[in-house]
Amino acid sequence: MPPQQPRTNARSRRSYDQYCAAARGLDAVGDRWTLLIVRELLAGPRRYTDLHADLPGVSTDVLASRLKDMEQQGLSTRRRLPPPSAAYVYELTGRGRELLPVLQAIAAWGAPALDERRPTDAVRAHWFALPLLRSLAGAGVEGLVQVRLPEGEFHVRVGGDGDSYGEGPAPDAPEVCLALDAETCVAVSRGELTVGEGVRQGRIELSGEGVLAKVLLAG
Repeated sequence: MPPQQPRTNARSRRSYDQYCAAARGLDAVGDRWTLLIVRELLAGPRRYTDLHADLPGVSTDVLASRLKDMEQQGLSTRRRLPPPSAAYVYELTGRGRELLPVLQAIAAWGAPALDERRPTDAVRAHWFALPLLRSLAGAGVEGLVQVRLPEGEFHVRVGGDGDSYGEGPAPDAPEVCLALDAETCVAVSRGELTVGEGVRQGRIELSGEGVLAKVLLAG
C-alpha cells in the first residue's frame, strides 16, 4: 500500500494559469514521473509495489503523490481486487488512455537518444512497446504480436479496436511471435530495419503462419 498522503484539492496544485490547451494539459501531466506512470498503466492495471519496482528512481512519497494527483485529474482510478486477493490496483480511465499517442510521439522524438545504453540505465522489456507499436501501426499491419527480448516479454495489438500494449504474455493466442534483442527492437522502431530484413539478417526470429506473419516477412 502507498504511504498515506494529506488530502489536497486539485485546484491548489501548481498551475501555469494560462488559458491555453497545452498549458492545461501540462497542468495535468507535466509533473516529473506522471507520464512514466501513465506509460506503466497503459500496459494494464498495476499494484503500487509493481509500479514502484518498474519506476526505478522514484521515491515512495513522490509516487503516492503523483497517483493521488492523477486520480484527482480523472486520469486514473484505484480499485480493490476481488477475494481472495486484498490488493489494490491502479488503472487508467478513458481520459488517461488517450495519452497513448502523446507518449508515442514523445518516444519517437526521444528515440535518437538511444544510440548508446549508459551503464546507469535501467531497462524493462515493455518500455520498448511504445515505439514498436507506433512503427507497426505505421506499417499498416493489424493483429496481436508477442515480443520476446532478453529482458522479458510484452505484447502489442495493432488495429481492430485500437492500438494497445501489455506486459508479459499476450492474453490470447498471438498471430506472430518475435524474438530479438533491444538494439534490434530500437532499429525496427526507428524505421532503420524492417521485421523482414531483421529475419533475413538473422537478427529476428519470427514464428507464425497467418496473414500478419506474411506481411511482416515481406517487409
